[in-house]
Amino acid sequence: MHHSSKVYVGIDVSKLNLDCFIADRCIRLPNGPKGFERLRSLLPTQAHVVLEPTASYHRKLLLYLHRHAVVLSVVNPRQVRDFARASGRLAKTDAIDARMLSLFGRTMQPMPTAAPEPARCALAALNSSRDKLVDMRTQLRNHIAHIDLPGALKSCNATLRAIERQIDKLERAILEHIKAEPALAASYSLLRSHHGVGAVCASTLLAALPQLGLISRQKIASLAGLAPFNRDSGSSRGQRHIQGGRARVRRALYMAALSAIRRGSLKAFYLRLRSAGKPTKVALIATARKLLIILNSSLKPSPLPCS
Repeated sequence: MHHSSKVYVGIDVSKLNLDCFIADRCIRLPNGPKGFERLRSLLPTQAHVVLEPTASYHRKLLLYLHRHAVVLSVVNPRQVRDFARASGRLAKTDAIDARMLSLFGRTMQPMPTAAPEPARCALAALNSSRDKLVDMRTQLRNHIAHIDLPGALKSCNATLRAIERQIDKLERAILEHIKAEPALAASYSLLRSHHGVGAVCASTLLAALPQLGLISRQKIASLAGLAPFNRDSGSSRGQRHIQGGRARVRRALYMAALSAIRRGSLKAFYLRLRSAGKPTKVALIATARKLLIILNSSLKPSPLPCS
């Protein structure tokens, strides 16, 4: 199929609605089964849907479109925002966002996004629930530190214990889910064999970074937001910075790097960077990137033997 024959359909996804730009017109549909069916009936034969990821609101649509063999691309929101600014389109509404996603598709022709594996989708949902409870626990602990009234303190401590029980329950469910899926279990075991990679880090990588072991070291570092970008102009040489990427993955790798530095093989790597004058944070990020590259290499499929 030639790119010119494709019809790029932009969809801005929110909790309740799908704002769709189809055939030069905007239409709002409900974000649910009826809306999905109506959308499919409106899609041209050679439609290529373009949408941005949301916290969770796009997942059911994503699964529905893949199930019905609709070509789609889940694109990086930062790239779309930069594209909009470069195009001089600064206004922002749901309908405008849908139109911009369509234009982004026609101009940039993004690669189609592969269908998610059901086992990884379930793992991602479990991990997301765990992360939300961990955030609640942190907020409650911070709140408890400032409580003076005995009654309020007792109530908050009881809530904290309940949250901790639910976190434990979810972590057991995550491990059971991984063990029940041979491919996930094998990858999990390999990840855990590396210093610093605990259960939470391993399950986060499996859920949120399915490309691990399948793409180059440069691309995997970029996806995780651990690839440094130059800030150079003319003869000026600025500091290199990391940006974008998957924040949850980056946090997991950062914590794993801290552990690996304390009692792992990456301690010498980190100390060498510090002795070379690198600031602590820069050395930690570099260590996290080094760990990710090692993990990416360890999960690469073994080449088939020559017959």
